[in-house]
Amino acid sequence: MQLTGIHHLTAVTADAPGNHAFYTQVLGLRLVKKTVNQDDVSAYHLFYADGEASPGSDITFFDWPAMPERRGTHAISRTGLRVAGEAALGYWEARLSDHGATHRGIERRDGRLVLDAEDPEGQRLTFVDDGGAGEAHPWERSPVPAEHQIRGLGPITMSVPELRPTAIVLTQLMGMREARAYQTPGRPGSTTHVFEMGPGGPAAELHVAVEHGLEPARPGAGGVHHVAFRIPDADYAAWAERLRQLRVPSSGPVDRYYFKSLYFREPNGILFELATDGPGFAVDEPAETLGERLALPPFLEGRRAEIEAGLKPL
Repeated sequence: MQLTGIHHLTAVTADAPGNHAFYTQVLGLRLVKKTVNQDDVSAYHLFYADGEASPGSDITFFDWPAMPERRGTHAISRTGLRVAGEAALGYWEARLSDHGATHRGIERRDGRLVLDAEDPEGQRLTFVDDGGAGEAHPWERSPVPAEHQIRGLGPITMSVPELRPTAIVLTQLMGMREARAYQTPGRPGSTTHVFEMGPGGPAAELHVAVEHGLEPARPGAGGVHHVAFRIPDADYAAWAERLRQLRVPSSGPVDRYYFKSLYFREPNGILFELATDGPGFAVDEPAETLGERLALPPFLEGRRAEIEAGLKPL
């Protein structure tokens, strides 16, 4: 049993139309699933990913009428977006400027070139040069040239006041390995510890920034709800049993229709999810037209008219 990387990251928006415009028209991602929060059907759940809706490429959003996030610790603080090469970072620096998006200059961090940016609601993003390693699945209808498109997620950064309790869960429960550490940008005296899973590399890293003295984050728009880690489909039952045997409070098995999930909180209160790669987003609509209509899992299909009436147009 081994985690194989980042599966997806779910964040919060209070402006679904603006969010859709930014992530598809500016960032050039594909809307691969337009559905609803299965626990709150009044809210969209929007999934943006690469051209093939690959596991590990999707950043997703719940659309809730929330106040802006108050930044702090006990939270996921930054989402990595992988691109291939220094030229791609230069492209994104210019593109973000052209669209009035908040960003900083290209810099080197943890041995890689990166470009920090924010979406219109303050969601913290980092474009990371992954050296072009691994597969890429460009979207042919993206406004971004194929060679510069976002290839997937990672690394994901979280903030905690104390490392040890979280590190125990990451290494002893989840099987990650602590690889190295670096100074947290803009936080003198703070260290960020890099934990690898599976093959490692930016698509399979969790960065844990130890930030003493910060207030806990207050969830809201522009913040992150949870991060999900990839597990092979065949290992799902074994992971559920592992959590049970170790007496880790969890959701128990949850079938999200597009993948199967297990949810639990690490000791600093951050919500983790383990998610299978399959069956994938093409289980209920053709791959060529993903995201073009409201998709509902079978147990919600009978409420389609009611649900559609409660959603705003994108």
